[in-house]
Amino acid sequence: MGFVLLIILAVIVLWGIAAYNGLIALKNQVVNAWKQIDVQLKRRHDLIPNLVNAVKGAMEHERGTLEAVIAARNRAVNAHGVAETARAEGELTQALGRLFALAEAYPQIKATANIGELQEELSSTENKIAFARQLYNDVATQYNTKQAQFPTSLVAGLAKASPADLWMIEDERERAVPTVDLSAPRPSGPVA
Repeated sequence: MGFVLLIILAVIVLWGIAAYNGLIALKNQVVNAWKQIDVQLKRRHDLIPNLVNAVKGAMEHERGTLEAVIAARNRAVNAHGVAETARAEGELTQALGRLFALAEAYPQIKATANIGELQEELSSTENKIAFARQLYNDVATQYNTKQAQFPTSLVAGLAKASPADLWMIEDERERAVPTVDLSAPRPSGPVA
């Protein structure tokens, strides 16, 4: 009987060690996934001043838009935590959208090769950020689920596990589904 109790105790201790180590591994994956987002955001933040400088001369009378982009970039660079960073990055995305829309209206800007290259780099970086956010949310959800599940929840306190924030869209305009209208008037008359 004592031997069976010893085996049961050993199994419980081994399970506790495995659960603890599993939570620590997931916590580190969450931190790593956040760092991957951070790397891509830094790349984005570094590209923006180059883009603003490239269009500054051609868009001198659009100074307000350029200043809004720089102000939004500075808020994004100084943001801390998942929620604040997500909110600041959403504002930056909107400011960049306005800048790109204005740039489209200026033929001399559209014709400049380095501006096109910077826009392409930013577009590529936006895709990388989206993938990094998806990875972060996947890992954070897995971590949050694991620490809430019984019996792992019994060792969550020992592993100093606390729920990880998820990256969420803060601005309702980002949630809006774009409207596509393909109902252009058709030419009348016979089709050849």
